[in-house]
Amino acid sequence: MHEMSLCESVVEILAEEARRQGFQRVKTVWLEIGRLASADPEAIRFCFDAVTRATVADGARLEIIDTPGQAWCERCAVTVEIKQRFDACPVCGDFPLRVIDGDALRVKQLEVE
Repeated sequence: MHEMSLCESVVEILAEEARRQGFQRVKTVWLEIGRLASADPEAIRFCFDAVTRATVADGARLEIIDTPGQAWCERCAVTVEIKQRFDACPVCGDFPLRVIDGDALRVKQLEVE
């Protein structure tokens, strides 16, 4: 389950930001998860609760921001929404599309004290 290592990386980011910005505790984390990021949001929730124990984010609430996959179609010259990598363009049916959004997992915002 790679979601555990993803959550461990998030906790490392939170700890570094706490040192850098001088806050003591993270109350809420807004985590953006793209639909093309190959990360299961429910597994992320489960792992987040496990890896944040005894850290700066112990007891923090996790808010997940779902980001759709978006790609650029060279043939149509438009941005289209896709459900998975290597989908055909929903407008013209052409391949390949260039993914431009929805493939990342990132910390978007924190509520701290």
